[in-house]
Amino acid sequence: MQDFSGYPIDEPPHSFISNSLSVDAQTLQKQIDELSTFSDTPAPSVTRILYSDKDVLARRYIKNLMGLAGLSVREDAVGNIFGRWEGYEPELAAVATGSHIDAIPYSGKYDGVVGVLGAIEAINALKRSGFKPKRSLEIISFTSEEPTRFGISCLGSRLLAGGEELAKALKTTADGQNMSFLDAARYAGYAKDQDDLSSVFLKKDHYFGFIELHIEQGPILEEEGVSIGIVTAIAAPASIKVDFEGNGGHAGAVLMPNRNDAGLAAAELALAVEKHVLESGSIDTVGTVGILELHPGAINSIPSKSHLEIDTRDIDEKRRNVVIEKIHESAIAIARKRKAILSEFKIINQDPPALSEKSIIEAIEAASKELNLTHKFMISRAYHDSLFMARISPMGMIFIPCYKGYSHRPEEYASTQDMANGVKVLALTMAKLSLQ
Repeated sequence: MQDFSGYPIDEPPHSFISNSLSVDAQTLQKQIDELSTFSDTPAPSVTRILYSDKDVLARRYIKNLMGLAGLSVREDAVGNIFGRWEGYEPELAAVATGSHIDAIPYSGKYDGVVGVLGAIEAINALKRSGFKPKRSLEIISFTSEEPTRFGISCLGSRLLAGGEELAKALKTTADGQNMSFLDAARYAGYAKDQDDLSSVFLKKDHYFGFIELHIEQGPILEEEGVSIGIVTAIAAPASIKVDFEGNGGHAGAVLMPNRNDAGLAAAELALAVEKHVLESGSIDTVGTVGILELHPGAINSIPSKSHLEIDTRDIDEKRRNVVIEKIHESAIAIARKRKAILSEFKIINQDPPALSEKSIIEAIEAASKELNLTHKFMISRAYHDSLFMARISPMGMIFIPCYKGYSHRPEEYASTQDMANGVKVLALTMAKLSLQ
């Protein structure tokens, strides 16, 4: 058990005293290991897809731990799980925390999970200390942060933030096996008889604040030997689908001057993405061609069709959108030059970035200092449920180091010490906000 100074018991709400709090990092690690066994692929990898049998078992595990922590547990129509510790002024807006437990195929066991199990341990630590919250404290385990099954990332938090268009779209959304979202949700015990998912929506300022604990998913904290990352902004992606059509033919019989190669059009656009991103002049602008498919996909056949999926991200929405426009202009010019057809250029999503709330940044910073933990202000280049929670409440994020920055792979790892540090900061930050 790791001790640290914490906050008040039966003193007036705004007077802080030194009090012993303890984080049981060994039990937290054991719980992370146990949760990782609910997987469709063998250890050390974790695969936990939305509404699958393993996902249902993992949800049951989380709800059980919330119950053991003395939290009242509820779920909404899409399976966002809420565990609430009632404050002594329950009419006040609560302080919330949480993350996700779904996992992409062959990933690791810490992404998201640290922010759910760590939140439960943070509340246990506060309870052991004798702390009494003024504002209620609530943990959320969000549904489907990963886009694996239905192609929609942060599905649960998007809906909580009032995603009316998404709620309508989910009525006709299906997975790769043509199972509808609603049928899959009902298989897992959700949505019941309701097709209208608007019951999930939360009003703006439903929470007093939201804080998410997460592994960094990058190497900066580990490389610099810093214990805590305080996130000031979350970059948001725009996703683009592009299709070119050319003329196929025999790889030997069609001479080079006579070709309309859709594959080369795609290759040229991929390089154009890199060019436009670098021309932005900012290290915070990134672009990735994550999918490039050629048809018919034979070594001795000229590609007649090509398909690209592009991810562009930035903390500056305007700068990111300028890059998107330049990519579009390049796609048109490349099609014209290669006498191909640009049959689709579709922006799938174009979410705005989010800034952390100054008051929450300050609370996290104060907690880090009181715990004598080194900290660093940083940007999250991956996006999280916090991006959407920022639409309904003040938001902040706490990062902890992870081994070599690895994430979304089996080698993903965070030490018990780093997790304990993160839980300490989370507990102290929630305590501060709860008493406001």
